[in-house]
Amino acid sequence: MDLDDLKTFDSKKMFEVYDSWPEIARQSYNDQNLTKLNIKNIDHIVLVGMGGSGSICDVIASILSKEDLHITIIKGYTPPKTIDENTLIIVVSVSGNTDETLSVLKNSYSSNAKHVVFSSGGLIEEFCKKNDILFQEISMIHSPRASFVKFLFSILNVLE
Repeated sequence: MDLDDLKTFDSKKMFEVYDSWPEIARQSYNDQNLTKLNIKNIDHIVLVGMGGSGSICDVIASILSKEDLHITIIKGYTPPKTIDENTLIIVVSVSGNTDETLSVLKNSYSSNAKHVVFSSGGLIEEFCKKNDILFQEISMIHSPRASFVKFLFSILNVLE
């Protein structure tokens, strides 16, 4: 297969985004415009995301598995009952409109847990602004799938 064949099958040029993933990762991890988190006294991290956003949560959970933390991944509508003031809830929705993810956020924001939300906007951004929840806007590149690396390395940047 040559480049012309690839352009025929990938008319939206997603391959060009994939080719630039290493540079996107580097820029995202070094982005100084993101707010760093103070995650002292956290012993439980809840990662919330569906689909590709859920895959980002899976990778983060794998990275954090070497730490002395309890990790919970939510791919549904309900937050765990074990959240408390030592819990950090990390919400990931590339589109910002994922119903399940927004439901977990709405059902957990009044708890004593700390929250950080990563999205390109949407209903989740509106909810965060109305309820004074730390919102980290990460622009989508091409599509949610192609944005995987930008979101992953931006989140790792924030978590240090």
